[in-house]
Amino acid sequence: MSTARLYYITKTLLSYGLDELIPKQKIPWFAKIARGSLFWLRNQHKNKPAGLRLRLALQELGPVWIKFGQMLSTRRDLLPHDIALELAFLQDQVEPFEGELAQQIIEKALEISDISQLFSEFSQTPLASASIAQVHTAKLLDAQNNEQDVVIKVIRPNIKTQINADLALMEKLAKVLANVHSEAKRLRPVEVVKEYKKTLLDELDLMREGANGIQLKRNFEGSDSLYIPAVYSDYSRSNVLVMERIYGIPVSDTESLIAQNTNMKLLAERGVEVFFTQVFRDSFFHADMHPGNIFVSREHPENPQYIGIDCGIVGTLNKEDKRYLAENFIAFFNRDYRQVAQLHVDSGWVPPDTSIEEFEFAIRTVCEPIFNKPLAEISFGHVLVNLFNTARRFNMQVQPQLVLLQKTLLYVEGLGRQLYPQLDLWKTAKPFLEEWVKQQVGPLSVMKQMYANLPFWAEKMPELPDLIYQNLKRSPQVKHSQPNKVSHKALVLSLFGSATLIVSALCYLQHDYVASGVVIAASAISFIAAWRNT
Repeated sequence: MSTARLYYITKTLLSYGLDELIPKQKIPWFAKIARGSLFWLRNQHKNKPAGLRLRLALQELGPVWIKFGQMLSTRRDLLPHDIALELAFLQDQVEPFEGELAQQIIEKALEISDISQLFSEFSQTPLASASIAQVHTAKLLDAQNNEQDVVIKVIRPNIKTQINADLALMEKLAKVLANVHSEAKRLRPVEVVKEYKKTLLDELDLMREGANGIQLKRNFEGSDSLYIPAVYSDYSRSNVLVMERIYGIPVSDTESLIAQNTNMKLLAERGVEVFFTQVFRDSFFHADMHPGNIFVSREHPENPQYIGIDCGIVGTLNKEDKRYLAENFIAFFNRDYRQVAQLHVDSGWVPPDTSIEEFEFAIRTVCEPIFNKPLAEISFGHVLVNLFNTARRFNMQVQPQLVLLQKTLLYVEGLGRQLYPQLDLWKTAKPFLEEWVKQQVGPLSVMKQMYANLPFWAEKMPELPDLIYQNLKRSPQVKHSQPNKVSHKALVLSLFGSATLIVSALCYLQHDYVASGVVIAASAISFIAAWRNT
């Protein structure tokens, strides 16, 4: 980072009085000396609230800081509620760069001498302009010279240099904070910045965004709930992305949605359905679902369909986190607060020596008042603040892998409140989650897992007769020297039971349910006989 940039950041932060937000007793002595040496940089906005000053400072500093503020707005465990709400108003709409320069970037990226070689029309006036990229409309010529309405997303020139410099400074600040802040172990600032850095750098690669869009489109192929525009991969590069142009109604334009008689209740419910489907069925979710990225199709207002754009930020969860989350949600819906407390301990989110009884009582105190109310009467932001404060008392560590999920859930909440305030989020989500958990622990799940392991078993099955023979051959010696070990008859029966169980799974997946039932019965008999011979 250049000295000039560092000075500009310092000047901006101090001119908005952000140093005053840190309690004096928390400031190290060397930081106080450094602040005193910059005596000419004084707070120029003393009459403005702290949250507003922070938002204005981040907007002035540029894209890295704007997006970091947007992420922090969903982290009610890190900031006071009023500041987090103010940061939620952060917008990354900035002045566009020249359309002619955008055209030159496109021509260079696609290795063409003139844009008309691929596009019959190209508008140099951007359709939208954000902090990292801007979007232009065009008409793409295919191999048969047919025209396709498309939009072309172009990364801002030289933006990566500034982003890398600012991220380097953020990492240094996070390390300093980790060393001097008393709650650093719980808040994990280094991990939070690391996760943010990965997310932001991924957003700079438009090929990755294109791949995300293709994956999401495939996941919801034929769905009435969500449509993802097609990506033209052959005409896309790391700094240029060509996508199908859509003509939907912005989800924030409720007047237009009502005017075309959109089924608002169904639309709101589908928002919840889309979120939980992405998280729990696919473990791959659009993590930037703010109103600017969500549209509603103009077709079939009685059966409304969302249209999602800008897939640069996606989130994934591993199997363990997904399972614990689903079980936590269901336990909340059932008001089983002891189970919620136990799951937090089992998942490692709170220390293992946590008192389950005390944690259960604290969670009940926060959550019990919110049930049996319509969404319009529930402030999930307020509930989150109370939950985070409760978790802080029990030393719950920040989970970086859940940052995007928390952010997306808040977007879904806001969307539901805006579209249909009477939506019962719990009633809509509970059946979905219960069915998902049932699928994870039911017989079908076992069959699917066995099917996934078929390549391994196909490799090992030819060895099974030799293994049985070798164990039979050794069994007299084993039995003589170790009389307490399992008998060779039990071993043979167990191996046979395992083999028939695999065959049963194959029959089931081939929809031969009768054969599957017969074989699995034989497997069960083998295991029972093996148990009786141990």
